[in-house]
Amino acid sequence: MDSARLHALFDAHATTLAPALLGCELTVETAAGSVRVRLTEVEAYGDQGEDPGAHSFNGKTARNAALFGPPRHTYVYLNYGIHRCLNLACAAEGTAGGVLLRAGEVLAGRDLAIERRGGRDTGAKLLSGPGRLGQGLGITLPMDARPVSFDEPAGSDDPARFTLTPPAQPVDPERIRTGPRVGVSGAGGSTVYPWRYWLDADPSVSAYRPGRNVPTEVSS
Repeated sequence: MDSARLHALFDAHATTLAPALLGCELTVETAAGSVRVRLTEVEAYGDQGEDPGAHSFNGKTARNAALFGPPRHTYVYLNYGIHRCLNLACAAEGTAGGVLLRAGEVLAGRDLAIERRGGRDTGAKLLSGPGRLGQGLGITLPMDARPVSFDEPAGSDDPARFTLTPPAQPVDPERIRTGPRVGVSGAGGSTVYPWRYWLDADPSVSAYRPGRNVPTEVSS
């Protein structure tokens, strides 16, 4: 997959983009420096009225506006009042869609990522889970709705620059696993929405935990 193909996939549904992001490299540059990761775990989220697990389900608000486009931009939200989670918006403008980045392997900027994570190097689990990943990448709420570039930086005047490149080595399709999303409550966390994707046996992938009130007949 080349950069042009990756760029085009952002016009598709999140369930098409999400597995294609596995193995891709994301660099986040801020005034403090840059951290580059290889994405190993992601989750897809759909449109208004389509996906009960998505922030967009009940419609567009000031807070979730970035999910409704344009694509190829970030969507950042605060989870549990402490975790800043990074998503990449996709689908046609006006249609909500996004991919939550859940885990990654650090390829460059590890010292900075460790410093942001409190100074403790936890090995492959350093950026395992969306909260840890967001913290290690230096994600803040003002980084919402920032452009994502492909191959080259978005511009030196941006407070944060997001650069996404295709996998350095093609990902073996046999390694891609899919299942229910982590911690999503209700029907959105059931097997009806197997929209979590990860690289099998990669040590950076986070552990699965079910959400609350997931229908038992379709739970994992």
